[in-house]
Amino acid sequence: MPQYTPPVRDTRFILDHVVHLDKHANLPGFANATPDVVNAVLEEGGKFVAEVLFPINLSGDQQGCTRHADGSVTTPDGFKEAYRQFVDSGWATLAAPEAFGGQGMPHVVSTAFEEYMISANMAFAMYPGLTHGAIAALLAKGSLAQQELYVPKMVSGEWGGTMNLTEPQCGTDLGLIKTKAELNADGSYSITGTKIFISSGEHDLTSNIIHLVLAKTPGAPDSVKGISLFVVPKVMVNDDGSLGARNAVTCGSIEHKMGIHANSTCVMNYDGATGWLVGEEMKGLAAMFIMMNAARLGVGLQGLGVAETAYQNAVAYAGDRRQGRALTGAAEPAEKADTLFVHPDVRRMLMEAKALTEGLRALCLWGALQVDLAHNAATEEEREMADDLIGLLTPVIKGYGTDKGYDIATNAQQVYGGHGYIAEWGMEQYVRDARIAMIYEGTNGVQAMDLVGRKLAQKGGRAVQAFFKLVGDEIADAKAQDEATAQFAGRLEKALGDLQASTMWFMANGMQNPNNVGAGAHSYMHMMGIVATGLMWLRMVRAANMLLAAGEGDTKFLETKLVTARFYAERVMPDTGALRRKIEGGSEAIMALSPEMFLAA
Repeated sequence: MPQYTPPVRDTRFILDHVVHLDKHANLPGFANATPDVVNAVLEEGGKFVAEVLFPINLSGDQQGCTRHADGSVTTPDGFKEAYRQFVDSGWATLAAPEAFGGQGMPHVVSTAFEEYMISANMAFAMYPGLTHGAIAALLAKGSLAQQELYVPKMVSGEWGGTMNLTEPQCGTDLGLIKTKAELNADGSYSITGTKIFISSGEHDLTSNIIHLVLAKTPGAPDSVKGISLFVVPKVMVNDDGSLGARNAVTCGSIEHKMGIHANSTCVMNYDGATGWLVGEEMKGLAAMFIMMNAARLGVGLQGLGVAETAYQNAVAYAGDRRQGRALTGAAEPAEKADTLFVHPDVRRMLMEAKALTEGLRALCLWGALQVDLAHNAATEEEREMADDLIGLLTPVIKGYGTDKGYDIATNAQQVYGGHGYIAEWGMEQYVRDARIAMIYEGTNGVQAMDLVGRKLAQKGGRAVQAFFKLVGDEIADAKAQDEATAQFAGRLEKALGDLQASTMWFMANGMQNPNNVGAGAHSYMHMMGIVATGLMWLRMVRAANMLLAAGEGDTKFLETKLVTARFYAERVMPDTGALRRKIEGGSEAIMALSPEMFLAA
């Protein structure tokens, strides 16, 4: 059976020495995040997910959700009880605004807890995760009346929330949506259409579900410029907040999926359902992007969360399983065979997982800090910088993070050999669950194109230049430190050089042939992921060396950090050279064949 232990010590190290949580105590929300409170969140949150959510992960996957004849959906055994404990313990309110009943904690602290929740039970974590995105959109674009009517009970967890974008004929190209919204005499709208792939679209965890739905009003342009956003409750809400009649929105079916079986992914039918405009008419896409950007960061966290659990189990198996002998001679002559840890190729997979999960954890938490700073930093300049950085890195955290999360899950499965292919060991579930993260909220190819096609040029390239300067300045500063830090900084400098050179290549070759940008986008996203994660590792190297020099901290933990950083520098960062050469190969070979030639014998 699988096991999971929340990595509290590593999270604490990152919050202290990469995020530097203490330096932001003067900002709104951060005053609540005292060391004692943060420790309690990590320890108690970790205990909650390990004891309540993790035990129903495997059984939830095996049982899945059930749709009934009346269109209602029940979640797997134990989920409703676990959700009630989740709400009663206050975990739903962690980072929500105090004005609406939340605890007002920084986003970076709630992100740490969300990672643990995903690792313990990804399908469960999606239910409150979608609600948080809907809350963010309503707070940004909803009217005061809409906020007062819906948000408090969504914050408490009494009500859920969803985002409804995709339709059978369109996914990424939302200009093709057909769902219609017709104005009623009372100012409401009648929403008619079908949405697919709606995570948490119908379930029995909450008494109401507040759907945010993209639709087009009559006469609206037949493009993304014609999209409006509407709030459509599953159950109508009276002016006093009580529940009224059932709205005309139903679950037509549950999708039969590869993974995340315990989350209800629904086909939703809107048959003249009553909804209300959120924000301005035909400005819905901008409002929905608030949800989508939050969701994309959450999906990047899913890549990390599933990878961490798969890695932990692979380590445990490698320590127990005896197979063959070490190449240098028997490590344990008294035993009939050595453990899997003696084999370099097994070590390769485990070290890649360790280096990437710890690096991605730092990147996700640092990214979450930028979300906080974009809203609450002391100066306009700092808020602008944070917003630029997280805007640039959101597709990287989502795309690179989930690509690597899936790689880690499959490598962890590989460590098990044949047992990894057998369901009772649990590893194949992690592979299946991790796979969706590369697809939804914009496929990773879409993320790569968002990065190179929009983010690089945005505001005259201000964000990417700020990122280059940030990394370059920290490299220069680190090279003046001890030799070990300088060595890592030198390798990161070379990787940064590859990234900068590829950026210039795009500028020189993209305008004359846009396919050159498209052909290199995926490689560029991975290159930026390597450099961004490398920056996090540079900060961890500096912190570990300083603590060791001062005789502070856990020596074994810190020395392990330095060895893992060395692995990252020697075995991961060199990939930027190959990725650069792929980019500079251009698009000619990729685009040369006609479609019929792909099947030519």
